[in-house]
Amino acid sequence: MIDRINVQMLDRPPAQRPQIEYAEAIASVAKALAHPARVKIIAFLLSRPGCIGGDIVDEVGLAQSTVSEHLRILKASGLVVGAIERPRICYSLDPSILAPLQALIGSIEAHGSPQDAPCCFTPNGCIPKETDQ
Repeated sequence: MIDRINVQMLDRPPAQRPQIEYAEAIASVAKALAHPARVKIIAFLLSRPGCIGGDIVDEVGLAQSTVSEHLRILKASGLVVGAIERPRICYSLDPSILAPLQALIGSIEAHGSPQDAPCCFTPNGCIPKETDQ
């Protein structure tokens, strides 16, 4: 089940606050991207679509069991898919899984700098910023 959360952006009216509908999916992809070995695996898959597990082990330079664990995490996030072609498994990327994360990043980028706000918005109201004059 995917949790629906509301990104709290108190400097905007509720109607303008973006809805993040895929919190679990975003967290899963972020977790999958949060290790240098998994980033190396993704970079390798970008350079060689449909590569075999043994090729990944050779490229990343880690033990087979360690690479398998990293691939398990990447597959659980949906970012990597594996197709069994006996006796091998060919891995590839599914970029569509990145859409919720891209939407969140876009919302963060569109939000602007905190220095641009005339005051600090809190649940209790607007607290004017101290300005250097």
